[in-house]
Amino acid sequence: MDTLTIERTCERLVLDFAYYSDHQEYESLANLFATDGSMHRPNGDPLTGYDAILQAYRSRPAGRVTRHVCSNIRISVHSADRARGLTYAVVYSANGNEKAEERIGEFEDEFVRTPEGWRFAVRRARFVMHM
Repeated sequence: MDTLTIERTCERLVLDFAYYSDHQEYESLANLFATDGSMHRPNGDPLTGYDAILQAYRSRPAGRVTRHVCSNIRISVHSADRARGLTYAVVYSANGNEKAEERIGEFEDEFVRTPEGWRFAVRRARFVMHM
């Protein structure tokens, strides 16, 4: 694969993660990770593997609504099998009819090419500002 194809493929993982999270398609979200992939959420313990990621997202309140607005997606290809990325995100969230919270954060990603295609090896989320 050439560099531009890898960059675009990894960028699509970032956008798919936001879409699946916002639309509560948690099985699809968990499938974006390598078998031993991990998700590090802000203020939370790392989640490693499909089952842990799926269970954590399924445990969210049923009435919770989120919208991730992602920008400045910057992917750096390190080899034919590894890449890293940084994405800025504004995350809006609310439970039921409560007032929405707005947080500004970023995702720091490590991508790996697997037999199934490119996946997240590690995804670290952090908030850098609260509105």
